[in-house]
Amino acid sequence: MINPIEEIGGKILGAESVLLFPHVNMDGDALGSSVALCKSLRMLGKKCNILIAEEIPMYLRFLDRDYCITNGDKFKNPDLCIAIDCGEVSRFKSRSDFFFKGQSTMVIDHHLATDPVFDFNYVDSKASATAMLVFRILKHINAPLDKEIGEAIWAGITTDTGNFQYSNTTKETHDIAAELHDLGIDHNAVSINIYENIRPEKILMTNKVMDNLAFFANGRGAITYATRDIFEETGATLDETEGIVETLRCIAGVEVAAFLKEDDEDNITVSMRSKTEADVAEIATRFNGGGHKKAAGCTINATMDFAVKMIISEIEISLKKAGKTKA
Repeated sequence: MINPIEEIGGKILGAESVLLFPHVNMDGDALGSSVALCKSLRMLGKKCNILIAEEIPMYLRFLDRDYCITNGDKFKNPDLCIAIDCGEVSRFKSRSDFFFKGQSTMVIDHHLATDPVFDFNYVDSKASATAMLVFRILKHINAPLDKEIGEAIWAGITTDTGNFQYSNTTKETHDIAAELHDLGIDHNAVSINIYENIRPEKILMTNKVMDNLAFFANGRGAITYATRDIFEETGATLDETEGIVETLRCIAGVEVAAFLKEDDEDNITVSMRSKTEADVAEIATRFNGGGHKKAAGCTINATMDFAVKMIISEIEISLKKAGKTKA
């Protein structure tokens, strides 16, 4: 059940202590949304923190100004725990015990997949970014807004819309962006931090990843992968693979792109993007993943070679289905 914004806003206003939970491998939308909500609630006099379990990616560290904590024991018995940009507890599994210590739980998300475990649900899959939903809520409850909050919202929107290029960009996206400018944001400074702050290690890793690039389905599919050996050899980190799958999708003739990476626990994380017709969320759900029609992901417990073969097979099926539907 999706709760109306009146109920969501009322619940947040009624809580004196709020703990926020962005998903693992946080991106600009997850952290930007969390920071914006966290600061605004603090300005309302509430106790609020963001509980994370990993190091913040370098390109997003400018957002955190003493909002994030890694020890949930420091935050006792929160009135409200909110999952941000993730409707599945599995996306913050190592912190789930702390999440359910909240007197009430809530999810704010723009993805379709949602566990039926939350007391309150504010989910809109038509929104370009979760940051837009946070902005809606803050406006509805007349919460404080300032330049820093605006820049955090902007970070969430720009990363999840491909800097306003993706098809999920709507009139509301631009309307909110205009309001953020009224708050005095420096969108250029945010963009430099996010898009022009790359370590040499990422470039070296990307070069090796592109050596694994393969095309299939008559050039309509593109896939590549990163093994742990590549990360160890180049010194790059897992989060520095951000943007690789979008680069594959940019290739002329490619309809579906997939990027796979191996983590320290032998899991294969899969990111998929489609350009026009294919539904990659449908593919992701077959592996207990999820997302949107044009952007989705999942995790596969298998060898890299086997995972690559499975994903290629599923994409080929999806491309054939999309071709028939189009015809």
